Amino acid sequence: MSSSNLQVLTILLERAESERDEALRIFQEAEKRATQARNQHGELNQYRSDYQQRWTQQFASHGTMDIVACYQSFGGRLDEAISSQGNITQYADQRQAAAREKLRETDMRVAAISKLIERRQQEKMRAVQRQEQKACDEQAARTLQSAYNPFVRLSA
Repeated sequence: MSSSNLQVLTILLERAESERDEALRIFQEAEKRATQARNQHGELNQYRSDYQQRWTQQFASHGTMDIVACYQSFGGRLDEAISSQGNITQYADQRQAAAREKLRETDMRVAAISKLIERRQQEKMRAVQRQEQKACDEQAARTLQSAYNPFVRLSA
């Protein structure tokens, strides 16, 4: 494995990490928006409940047809707002899920590239160790051969 191939993989890893970081930022933003949308939807539902309770008490004491018409008109608009916010919440949840999936994909890509780099480095280390072992074996063989060679002893 050449060092240029490792450099290419390292550059690829850096790019994948920056894509993952961007995906994380987008996911966190989507999560924040989805939470805000759910909270607003809940607040609108709570307001509708409070509004209905308050006007039920008001109608018990006195109420004219004009007040009933206003109550019903505002209640209808409030229901529309709640429905609209429900749609916004659903869309925000879908965007959050898509962002989560993209983040998962980029995490997997970073992990795969990191693992590939690790394997290539291990292969390189094993190749160096094999070369060192081969050199040691050759040196040992030469030493052993010279120990049994009678001409080497005479010349020394």
